[in-house]
Amino acid sequence: MTDEQMNVAISEACGWTDIHDSGPWHNHKLWGYPPELPGQGGNAYKYMPDYVHDLNAMHEAEKTLTDDQREVFYPRNLGAWQRPFNVIYATARQRAEAFLRVMGKWEEVAE
Repeated sequence: MTDEQMNVAISEACGWTDIHDSGPWHNHKLWGYPPELPGQGGNAYKYMPDYVHDLNAMHEAEKTLTDDQREVFYPRNLGAWQRPFNVIYATARQRAEAFLRVMGKWEEVAE
């Protein structure tokens, strides 16, 4: 998956709606309605977090996981069963991929 595809999939999993490209006037950033303001009208649009590159944004996304997902499946997808410290040092992109795998939204890229 591309970074943009990953960001859209994570945003949707976190409750963002009406996600689209902001256009050339806003450097093609992705924006939509955040979970706390679903469908509130044009002024409620906000730029989506860049989950793939921002550990703080991934931390917020991780809060949406259930206890089982967070304690069992998520660490497994980060390779913690092989090396427990993988979770601590995982990059935002690694966390994003693990998150999408746990949520069943990861798509392999055909080469």
